[in-house]
Amino acid sequence: MKIAFFDTKPYDKEIFDLVNTKFGYDLKYFKNHLSPESVLMAQGYDVVCIFVNDLVSEDMVKKLYEGGTRLIALRCSGFNNVDLESAQRNNIKVCRVPAYSPESVAEHTVAMLLTLNRKLIRLITGCVSKIFR
Repeated sequence: MKIAFFDTKPYDKEIFDLVNTKFGYDLKYFKNHLSPESVLMAQGYDVVCIFVNDLVSEDMVKKLYEGGTRLIALRCSGFNNVDLESAQRNNIKVCRVPAYSPESVAEHTVAMLLTLNRKLIRLITGCVSKIFR
């Protein structure tokens, strides 16, 4: 199976390569978003894996289908960025992350509150400006 990942960061590649050692899929990573300009890069891939800022319109779904894609996998819980009706009409399945860990969301919220409370943004900004003087 050939899988094209769009909007990937180095940490995405690291974890997917590690997990893929058990499966042996053919993985290709693209730094850019899936867009009308980049949709042809997905040609020949069975699966396209996208993130929150990748928008998949009806025209893009048609191009994905014509290129052989049969699954759009989202690395997020939302799916409002994919034309689901068009995907269904074109026999492309769509899957997503079902939910995020409530503990990790709470931990992130507390970390943001501490950042505000301790005025870390000012501290970080001051340190960065000293480094680049």
